[in-house]
Amino acid sequence: MLNVSNRIAAVNVLVFDIETVPDVESARRMRNLEGLSDEAIAHLLFAQRRQESEGRSDFLKYPQHRVVAIAAALRRDDRLNVWSLGDAGDSEADIIRRFFEGIERYTPTLVSWNGGGFDLPVLHYRALLHGIAAPRYWETGDDDPAFRYNNYLGRFHWRHTDLMDVLSGYQPRGTAALDEVAGLLGLPGKLGMDGGRVWEAYRQGRLAEIRQYCETDVLNTYLIFLRFELMRGRLTGTAHAAECRRLRDYLRGENKPHFTKFLDAWPAA
Repeated sequence: MLNVSNRIAAVNVLVFDIETVPDVESARRMRNLEGLSDEAIAHLLFAQRRQESEGRSDFLKYPQHRVVAIAAALRRDDRLNVWSLGDAGDSEADIIRRFFEGIERYTPTLVSWNGGGFDLPVLHYRALLHGIAAPRYWETGDDDPAFRYNNYLGRFHWRHTDLMDVLSGYQPRGTAALDEVAGLLGLPGKLGMDGGRVWEAYRQGRLAEIRQYCETDVLNTYLIFLRFELMRGRLTGTAHAAECRRLRDYLRGENKPHFTKFLDAWPAA
């Protein structure tokens, strides 16, 4: 049975999450809406989406999302880091380029919650918009045979593990929200914000808070991943406990308010 330290030393694990807002700039250009404020354009997009869905949802189509934060947890060799990519003032292109550069550099196992259903498709459209090259990510075995039967694009491959998809048995009716599963396992879950509040927070200039929220989503996802590795026999109980201690020690050492809040809401086993 593999110890997670040895496994991560061999393959690297990158847990990620994104936060988005309406892409009002593209809507303004494509629909000739010069003179309208960002808020008015976003309102128009949401209203059109509600009409298209017959009132069921105002969740925008994927090409209408703009990425404002990408958070990651990288478990590599004997190290663990949790952070938001780039600086708060960096452009969308900058942070997306950093994400794909990390894949180029480390070829990690990607881990997400609904990453295959949302995060990665959005990143595809935005990378296409900004002309961001990511040959390692798009590799399917033509240049590297190791990717032929295990690549980032294959739904049933392990190089990207979408935990929501896997745990649901790939059945739409079996899916659950990250917050639900975190609560089931006694993890902190959402702490003061959720995806539905990101646009409002962004309009109010609270990007730092959005980045912190994204990082705590990554923490929840990483802890669910560790439990998943325990369940499928790739992590012993002793190794699982050690990895949880490693994360607790890391969060204490960072001494950041949102990490401290997460620790306070994460009871000892």
